[in-house]
Amino acid sequence: MNQRPRASLGRVLDDLGDSLLELVVGDPAHEGEIGGIVIHDPDDEPVQPPAALVLGVGIRGKELPELVRDVGKRGAVGLIVRAPVAVTPELDAAVAESGLALLGLRRGATWAQLTALLRSLLAEGDIGPAEAESIGGLPSGDLFAVANAVGALLDAPVTIEDRSSRVLAFSGRQDEADPSRVETIIGRQVPEKYAKMLTDLGVFRELYREYRPVVVNPADLGADSISMQRVAIAVRAGDEVLGSIWAAMDGDVTPERTAALQDAAKLVALHMLRVRAGADVQRRLRTDLVSTALEGGAGARDALSRLGLAGKQVVVLAVALRAEHPVGEQAAGDTSDLERVADALGVHLSASVPSSAVAVIGGIAFALLPVSSGAHGSDPEERVARLAEEFCERLGTRLPVVVGIGGTAADVSGVTESRATATRVLRVLREGYASRRVARLPDVHTQSLLLELRDLAAARGERPVGPIARLLEYDERNDSGLADTLEAWLDALGDVRAAAAALFIHPNTLRYRLRRLEEVSGLDLADPEQRFSAMLQLRILAPR
Repeated sequence: MNQRPRASLGRVLDDLGDSLLELVVGDPAHEGEIGGIVIHDPDDEPVQPPAALVLGVGIRGKELPELVRDVGKRGAVGLIVRAPVAVTPELDAAVAESGLALLGLRRGATWAQLTALLRSLLAEGDIGPAEAESIGGLPSGDLFAVANAVGALLDAPVTIEDRSSRVLAFSGRQDEADPSRVETIIGRQVPEKYAKMLTDLGVFRELYREYRPVVVNPADLGADSISMQRVAIAVRAGDEVLGSIWAAMDGDVTPERTAALQDAAKLVALHMLRVRAGADVQRRLRTDLVSTALEGGAGARDALSRLGLAGKQVVVLAVALRAEHPVGEQAAGDTSDLERVADALGVHLSASVPSSAVAVIGGIAFALLPVSSGAHGSDPEERVARLAEEFCERLGTRLPVVVGIGGTAADVSGVTESRATATRVLRVLREGYASRRVARLPDVHTQSLLLELRDLAAARGERPVGPIARLLEYDERNDSGLADTLEAWLDALGDVRAAAAALFIHPNTLRYRLRRLEEVSGLDLADPEQRFSAMLQLRILAPR
């Protein structure tokens, strides 16, 4: 698990799907490696290796089903054509017959971009002391090398920035620019005041809409610290804008400069996609290792070793957003909230617990934290709880997270048990049965038991009986809210004033309702056994 397998069709879709490719029809779950990349030429007999990925450049309409059948007979695992693709019954049947997957190259993406990235993905698993992978003659993913190359090409200092105006890389000679550029480089982010100026002028709107360079006149910005003209161009992969290139240079934007910037944008796009693919690979690897360790199967011990946690005591954290936050309902491409939580947690823990591991599994961000007995016998779980509280405070109300803390584990089976405990605690917090943000099992043990009883009752189809059943039926017919009155009074331990305040009614009104609900239901509020039965049924069988 410490080495990424060579590219399969599913891996290619994972790495490039959001930006360049879309699945049109067919099953991409082909086992094994892609045997090679073949560009289809209708005028030349193709040499197609087994398990090839075929690029159908210029293929459209009626000729597509025939090509699908032809490359399928030759053992291809996938065929890529220009999107959009109209899926006709004939095409659907051809794909089913051939057993391959039909993919679409998204609008705006170039075949050159796709080919370069596919070849680099396939070369990634080659064995032997091969030279470092390069794109365009530069080390793959080295954006600083790219920035220097672009700067030399334009004879100007440049920056490469993401969609949030964060500086990903910059070239040399930045001292030749104005103070605003120096401020940007030092902070690795375009200062907010300048970003607001550019937004108000509509620069970003024009930049992300146009495929040509956009010129920003320093006089239009009205800032003394900006004296040099800026020339920017968007960096795209298909329809997606990845970021932009900014050059600080005066003079006219000649056709030669325009062409150089457009070529540079294509090169930067390849490198930015490669950086993203590498980050995704690391995320998937970490997720696989954490998942294996938490499941406690045959590979759990090895997974803990690869995570650097072998032989250490570990506490499992389970982190999620509260149930009212619609993370579970997000579309597959919009997992940003929970992923941001996991990334933020990883950064937060890295300062105090560098060897911790965080991954999103099944809609929950799990963290494995190595712990040791602290000074004066302090509880490791208490220290972990303090770390979790600090994390929640840092996030504030932007992302309403809750954190369940498991027990301290000394071995593989203990890690599995710690995960189960953390998940159990997290459920109580997510469903609002406790007002805490961070909890251990002793903090919410009773609420957890009530939830488990509720699950058992639901599985059996249990319903309220006796006085509570009569009370609920009366409420349903008359919309009287007597069950709410009873619940508030029980929660207040019989304190009429406190219960009335909770219901925003006068104490005399509450007393009248209590007498009325006794009459309706036959419940004797003076009997402790009946009070306990009523509370249990309201909490478990009729939760609101």
